[in-house]
Amino acid sequence: MTQDSRSPQDAGPRINGAAAKPPPPTPTTIAAASATSPVVAAVAAAAVGAPSNAPPAEEARGGVAAAAAAAQAQAPAADLVATGPRPRTLPEICYTLRRKVLAFLDEQIQDAHEDRLLRDTQDQARVSMGVIEEALRRYGPEDISLAYNGGKDCLVLLVLILACLPVAPSFALSSAFAVAAHTTSASTLTSTATSSSPVSSSVSASAPDSSEPTRAATSQPPPSPPPEPLQAIYIAPPDPFPEVEEFVEVSTAEYHLDLVRYALPMRPALEAYLGDRPAVKAIFMGTRRTDPHSEFLKHFSPTDKGWPQFMRVNPVIDWHYAEIWTFIRRVGVPFCCLYQQGFSSLGGVTNTRPNPALALDPGVDGTKKFRPAYELVRDDEERLGRDR
Repeated sequence: MTQDSRSPQDAGPRINGAAAKPPPPTPTTIAAASATSPVVAAVAAAAVGAPSNAPPAEEARGGVAAAAAAAQAQAPAADLVATGPRPRTLPEICYTLRRKVLAFLDEQIQDAHEDRLLRDTQDQARVSMGVIEEALRRYGPEDISLAYNGGKDCLVLLVLILACLPVAPSFALSSAFAVAAHTTSASTLTSTATSSSPVSSSVSASAPDSSEPTRAATSQPPPSPPPEPLQAIYIAPPDPFPEVEEFVEVSTAEYHLDLVRYALPMRPALEAYLGDRPAVKAIFMGTRRTDPHSEFLKHFSPTDKGWPQFMRVNPVIDWHYAEIWTFIRRVGVPFCCLYQQGFSSLGGVTNTRPNPALALDPGVDGTKKFRPAYELVRDDEERLGRDR
């Protein structure tokens, strides 16, 4: 396997197999954390399931109250989750993300340049969701995992996977999602499993037709056991950024990942993980074709000879850099604050710096300043801030 590692909670994150179980943060605690720490950009809006339509600078800084107020003014009532002590359940999170992703697939804008980028990103998302749904048909919850390091690419992948879980039969979440649908009064979702179009972009914001009896109208949904969280592996560099570590911890909790962390090189980390989780047969990877050694990968690619054997599932392999950021910003996905500081690709502290292509003229005090990562356009400039 010659693959870049680019790649959160029932059991909580684990460090080299040792469980570490921080209490799951609620939307309130996550928003409060963003006021004192710059780790999660736009988290105040996204933690309540609302679209993040505020200007980028407002999303990034610690103006939590302003972002939350803007989100409440812009979001439909069904998108707002109570900010009391109860954390959102996995079905609620998946249902909200699915609704937001399908709404994104229906989006249209007038500007010709932005419209082309939007349509290209929508097409990429449809293809990726088709690949994810195929993987979820092939593998059950115990068979498949996600390589997750808090970076932009695996973040897009995570959101798309969670948005597909409501229609994944192998995950057996139907009763749990029926409860989520009943309690959130969410829009009607349509199955995405079609041969000609991997994803149906049809989503209704209106109430169900009153002529058709619904479960909510006839009875309470039956109680169901909590669904299994998505398994995940985090292969940390030897010198991780504290901001990345904190973002991984916060997002692991928010998205209910069953995450295991290894501070090992990639091959021994994968060997250890498959030893700890021998049932895993496939791992979702946030790899893109512009990553090192990834130009010939397919959506389903077994690992190379001499590497731990599993199926690499690469749903975002053909995405371009600008499409990744178009999805993140239009869907309103919280991301690590380092991207606001000019980092366009995240590795370790010693081999990663802000991208020189994003450099601004020094201020009067001579301080180097950088534009945010989402202002970069070209794929071939993405890794200019990386030594390798």
